[in-house]
Amino acid sequence: MESNTRDFDYIVRTKKKDFTKAEELFNIDCARTARAFHRQIPGYKMTPLRSLPNLAHMLGLGGIYVKDEAQRLELNSFKVMGGSFALYRFIQKKLGMSDKELTYEYLISKECHDKLGDITFASATDGNHGRGIAWASMKLGHKCVIYVHKDTSKPRIEAIRGYGAKVVVVNGNYDDAVRQVAVDAKKNSWQIISDTSWDGYTEIPAWIMQGYTTIMLEAQEQFAGLGITKPSHVFIQAGVGALAAATIGFYAALFKDDPPKFVVVEPDKAACVFETARINDGELHSIKGDLDTIMAGLACGDPSPIGWQVLDGTADVFMKVPDYTAARGMRILAVPLKGDPFVISGESGAVTLGALYSMMTEPGSEGLVHVLGLDDKSNILLINTEGNTDPTHFRQIIWDGVDGVPKDYLTTK
Repeated sequence: MESNTRDFDYIVRTKKKDFTKAEELFNIDCARTARAFHRQIPGYKMTPLRSLPNLAHMLGLGGIYVKDEAQRLELNSFKVMGGSFALYRFIQKKLGMSDKELTYEYLISKECHDKLGDITFASATDGNHGRGIAWASMKLGHKCVIYVHKDTSKPRIEAIRGYGAKVVVVNGNYDDAVRQVAVDAKKNSWQIISDTSWDGYTEIPAWIMQGYTTIMLEAQEQFAGLGITKPSHVFIQAGVGALAAATIGFYAALFKDDPPKFVVVEPDKAACVFETARINDGELHSIKGDLDTIMAGLACGDPSPIGWQVLDGTADVFMKVPDYTAARGMRILAVPLKGDPFVISGESGAVTLGALYSMMTEPGSEGLVHVLGLDDKSNILLINTEGNTDPTHFRQIIWDGVDGVPKDYLTTK
């Protein structure tokens, strides 16, 4: 079923659920392995699960919980969890070592480097993934080359260079950067660590997605501390669909008999997952052009095949939203209701809160709210995937009101 509301489009999936791929990739043992590795990284600590009780009450919901990945290590983003775990798995496979044998200390040892020889890790990025790969490569003592598209902001490029990586700017969009790094990596014998998959390249993207499950495993421990068994709803943003697949896949595998409701949110100018769900012909569908959205981390035109295999069998709703939805989410978090915590979020990090707010406040959304069963007993999990990764644009949105909400959709509560 497809429908239009006042400022966003959505698709409600009615097909029979299939959790096979979710259970294969994101079972609890995979999550525990990822968490065991991440715990060894110096500076690792659990990121906060922030409750917004007053906003939840205002919207008629039981609870809104934001897993704040802006606090992750020194990276200001969740991406390092996937990149670092993929590097670990790649080195582990190359050396033929077990989880117990391949400790973090061994990874940075001279013996490990002598066995591996000279390796250059490479990837394409909109910013956060590349910074995570650059950081992990630097920490482990390896070279790194990161490809970015022509519209990548200077602060994001400089952040990547700050971790010792070489940055190559491609005259095109993110997907052009993905294609170019694949060509150049083959020519230069670099090892690609990409969070999107393609024919013949699936193992490393799967490792990256498995690395993200540490986030959900932490969240479950935090929910348990609050006396909550699981979230009733999970709203998750999608670029290529890697984080969305990992998040939904984890919860689908863990609670396969009674899973939460899953909502996937994308920018309307880069909604490749939404388009694939809309056409629903068994094929992947891309979005062409500049992908001109403020949500830089979600500006992806080609969906991940592995990610879609999970989402196709698990997601309940696909949404695409305009840019001001993300900007409004940023402002809600930055200027919270009295008693709710202040959260710094970038555009890609805040879009799910903006989407939830639109859904709960705008006329024309009642049908979707009913289908999802959102009410005063609902506990919603959101992931703030990034903090202030582009300070100038952050100030333009929060201080100057860039990407403001159109008059017809202003808050009336």
